[in-house]
Amino acid sequence: MPDLGLDVLLKGKNFIRLLGGLGVALKISLISVALSIPLGILLGALMTWKNPICRAILRVYLEFIRIMPQLVLLFLVYFGTTRAFGWNLSGELSSVIVFTLWGTAEMSDLVRGALESIPAHQYESATALGLTRPQTYRHVILPQTVRRLIPLSINLITRMIKTTSLIVMIGVVEVLKVAQQIIEANRTSSPNAAFGVYLVVFLMYFLACWPISLLAKYLERKWE
Repeated sequence: MPDLGLDVLLKGKNFIRLLGGLGVALKISLISVALSIPLGILLGALMTWKNPICRAILRVYLEFIRIMPQLVLLFLVYFGTTRAFGWNLSGELSSVIVFTLWGTAEMSDLVRGALESIPAHQYESATALGLTRPQTYRHVILPQTVRRLIPLSINLITRMIKTTSLIVMIGVVEVLKVAQQIIEANRTSSPNAAFGVYLVVFLMYFLACWPISLLAKYLERKWE
C-alpha cells in the first residue's frame, strides 16, 4: 500500500493545528460575508438609481474590484497602505478588508441584477395602490429580491471560503500555512507528507463548503 504521508497528522497536535488554521480561514470569510451582504445590498440599490454620477462611481468601483486579482489587492492593502500611510495592519485585518471590498462588489452586482429583474408592472401596481417609493421597496420589491438573492449569496460564501487560501501569501497562519509548516517539519522523516497533508486540507475545504452548496441548490429548487 502506498505511503500517503498521513502519519504526520497523528504526531503531536498537527491535526488540531490544521483544524485551528481552518477556523482562521472560516472566521475571516464569515466576517467578510457578514459585512459584505448589507453593504452590497445598499450599493446594489444605489446602482439602480437614475443619478448618473452615483452610478458611474459605483460602476468604476465594481469594475476595479472585478479586474484586480484578490492577491494583488491583498498585497496592496497589507504591504502598500502600511508603507504609504504608516499604519500597522495585521494580516487578518487586511484580509477582512480585501474580502469585504470584493464581497461587497459581487453582492452589489447581484442585488442590482435582482432589482432590475423585477417586472416594471410591480412598481406601477404599487404606485397605483398609493404606496410611496420606500413602501414599495419595503413591501413589494425587497421581499422578492431577497428570495432571489439568498441562493446566490450562499454561493458567494463558498467562493469566499475557498479564496481565503490566498491569505497565506501575507503571512496569515491559516490552514494552508499550517500544512506547509507540518510538511517542512517532517520533510526528512516523512518525505511523502505533502500528498497526505494537502489531501486532508482538500477534504476540510470540501466538508466546509459542500453543505453550504447543498443548501443553495435546495433553496433554488424550492423557489423555482
